[in-house]
Amino acid sequence: MIRTAALIAALAFAAPALAEPTSDLTVTFETGADTGAVMVALYDGTGYNGGQPVRSARIDVAAGQRTVSFAGLEAGEYGIKAFHDVNGDGEMNRNPFGMPTEPYAFSNNAVGNMGPAGWDRARFTVQGTAAQAISIR
Repeated sequence: MIRTAALIAALAFAAPALAEPTSDLTVTFETGADTGAVMVALYDGTGYNGGQPVRSARIDVAAGQRTVSFAGLEAGEYGIKAFHDVNGDGEMNRNPFGMPTEPYAFSNNAVGNMGPAGWDRARFTVQGTAAQAISIR
């Protein structure tokens, strides 16, 4: 009986761990200008409303880039917030009232009502290979 238990324990440690399946997301942006960069933040459901992004990226629009890929994501629901840093200063510029003066957008091309688009409008599912096309105007 002891030998059987030892054998089972040895096999459990020797068996290769099954890799968690991962998903990939490609996001393509359409912009109204060919200057600056698009700043992208990818959120899961817990971070979208004020938390930290799961991933972020900078797309150099001035160099002709329009897409970004996020590889190795866990399958699930995600949302994107992005803005076009037209002047390339690394910030989302705002007017004296706090309203953005540079173009911004959300996944699903969702539109907010007196503020950013909510999670319910911006969320999308990533499982396997997924894609989003976002227009920033």
